[in-house]
Amino acid sequence: MSYVRTGAERLAADTSLVAGSRIGLITNPTGVLPDLTPTADALLAAGVPLTALFGPEHGIRGTAQAGGGEADAVDPRTGLPVHDTHQRSGEALDEIVERSGVDTLVFDIADVGTRFYTYVWTMYDLLASAARLGLRFVVLDRPNPLGGAVTEGPPLDPAFASFVGRFPLPLRHGRTVGELATLFGFDADLKVITMEGWRRDMGFAETGLPWIMPSVNMPTLDTALVYPGTGLFEGTNFSEGRGTTRPFELIGAPYVDERFAPALAELGLPGVRFRETWFTPTFHKHAGVPVRGVQLHVTDPRAFRPVLTGLGMLHVARTLYPQHLEWWGPEHFLDHLWGSGTLTACLEAGEDPRSLCAEPAPPGGPLLYG
Repeated sequence: MSYVRTGAERLAADTSLVAGSRIGLITNPTGVLPDLTPTADALLAAGVPLTALFGPEHGIRGTAQAGGGEADAVDPRTGLPVHDTHQRSGEALDEIVERSGVDTLVFDIADVGTRFYTYVWTMYDLLASAARLGLRFVVLDRPNPLGGAVTEGPPLDPAFASFVGRFPLPLRHGRTVGELATLFGFDADLKVITMEGWRRDMGFAETGLPWIMPSVNMPTLDTALVYPGTGLFEGTNFSEGRGTTRPFELIGAPYVDERFAPALAELGLPGVRFRETWFTPTFHKHAGVPVRGVQLHVTDPRAFRPVLTGLGMLHVARTLYPQHLEWWGPEHFLDHLWGSGTLTACLEAGEDPRSLCAEPAPPGGPLLYG
């Protein structure tokens, strides 16, 4: 098995890679070394002058549900102050960073390779603050669990920018967080501590690294594989499996009938099979209500196309249940997840939205790994 050295592991072994006398670490439970030592602990033990911690959505400990953060506190392990950055940007975020007194911000959070996952937008907003405040910004790079060889979906329309997408990336973007930080193009003192041993065609299981839940509804690598497609169901009144032990792998609604699973099978989507199932969410949509739907089983991760699959599933849902399927969430949430109004327009016109998904392509722009 290959073994990838992350940016965090490299910094813990060689603290000269980062300059600064008052360093703030942006992290969460995914910020660990291969032996599961938290990055903050490892850096302090190595003599890195950490003076503050910053948490993203779900918080630095990962206790908050979607859309939530954890309150400012003192970390009991390190004794460092913790600053909540979730949904703060611009002057409000600048104030938090200035109040912390740091001269360098270091980012060590694992992404899941999907544009509407918010950790990269926390990085984006803090990079913008670093540029405005004249601070150094360092990214400790980590693997993209979906690999780096394929992108899917059109880029975000800037008119639909939000905290689930601030930059015109494809939905499945095919880049590492270090590559994204470089691509964003801020006039900041940016440094990426790259990985050693990572290849663009590498599946996460090949990295030799432990899988740490990136957030409370991303428990397994299987979840991350399907998320770029089934995450679109968050913008509908279908349950996307929140409130179950298999979020984003279980998709259904109270009005689904026996036609749904066979219709999905008839699509002939690559690398995936659909098993009819029933489930009762314990919270979120349809909490306490029995739901009929399917579980996705990815049979070939390299052939599987999650965005194409999600679009096909939405098409079947709209075709079979036009009187029941509704858009859900604030401010046309599905449009913000997709990154434009083309998906809802296509579905409302009764057209197959798979036409919106171009052939998979390699990521473009500046890349740190060949």
